[in-house]
Amino acid sequence: MENNNIKFGVFFWRISASHMITYFLMGIIASTLLNYKEVFENPPLSYLMKPTDSFWVAAGPVLQIFRGLVFSIVLWFFKDSFLFKRYGWLKLWGLIVGLSILSTTGPTPGSIEGLIYTKIPIISQLEGYFEVLPQTLLFSLLVFYWYNKPKKYWNILSIILISIIVILCTLGMLASINK
Repeated sequence: MENNNIKFGVFFWRISASHMITYFLMGIIASTLLNYKEVFENPPLSYLMKPTDSFWVAAGPVLQIFRGLVFSIVLWFFKDSFLFKRYGWLKLWGLIVGLSILSTTGPTPGSIEGLIYTKIPIISQLEGYFEVLPQTLLFSLLVFYWYNKPKKYWNILSIILISIIVILCTLGMLASINK
């Protein structure tokens, strides 16, 4: 398959599904291993983050479809640089790490600006890398291999996983309303 045959709708689905799946997976792992419930309820992160039992936190993985749309629009113009290219996944990952994690335009924790300008302890900022670096790496690998080894089972698996994410998030939102 060549890049000029790629349709935006398919690109949007693959980018969005890859993002939502890896975001959800790494969010669950990081939340458990890094004890986000306690970390987000205490300063300094309690000033920034909603509690883990918040309606919006439960809705977060489903709302990533909007980030998927943004990623799709932006990456669409660069797809020739990473799809079907040797080490394309690494190029995509480098682009995301460089622009979305390290070089944000504001003082986001863990970014260069965040390390310079925020009062959040450096160790607290760097702990976030245990979630965002593997998530963006998995995202980059999944997108790259989905295009380079296209199989029907990728589509079926993505639909199943996105459906599970939507169901679990809906249950989480309902639980947060009923507490």
